[in-house]
Amino acid sequence: MSDPIVILTEEPLGSDDRVNISRLVDAGDAPLVVLVPGNTERHLLVDFLENLSMLEVAKAFRELTSSAPDPAVKRAEAAEALSTSLAALEGLGGGVTGEVVEGDAVASLVSKVKELGAGQAVVITRPHAIADTFHTDWANKAQDQLGLPVLHLYAGSGFIGDS
Repeated sequence: MSDPIVILTEEPLGSDDRVNISRLVDAGDAPLVVLVPGNTERHLLVDFLENLSMLEVAKAFRELTSSAPDPAVKRAEAAEALSTSLAALEGLGGGVTGEVVEGDAVASLVSKVKELGAGQAVVITRPHAIADTFHTDWANKAQDQLGLPVLHLYAGSGFIGDS
């Protein structure tokens, strides 16, 4: 059996993501492990600037004035994203498992890669203009901690992030 591939995603995976992951597995038997953070804590100013950079002005101000999300709601959304992702990847590699992780998403990825002796780590996110530009995104942080290349894919597309 091939080394596991650990996938950290902030978005529910879909058919385009399945195509990308199937290329990584390439008809092999590598087990896939999907991690979905139960809390995606972000910096308010960074979120605001990111929304502005994507020309989402209304969203930027709406999120700036909104209250903190309910942790139970965030966990439920993460569980739903995990379920959707597992269904999207069903039948690939040597099987697909996953879990909702709490705390720092990157630390969870690093820990799982080390625990499983995974040969590959993948981060799937939507574009984050500020974090991607300044290399503070999850993929770059994980790569710095793991010392192995981390593939950064943008959810729902074939685009590769710069990590």
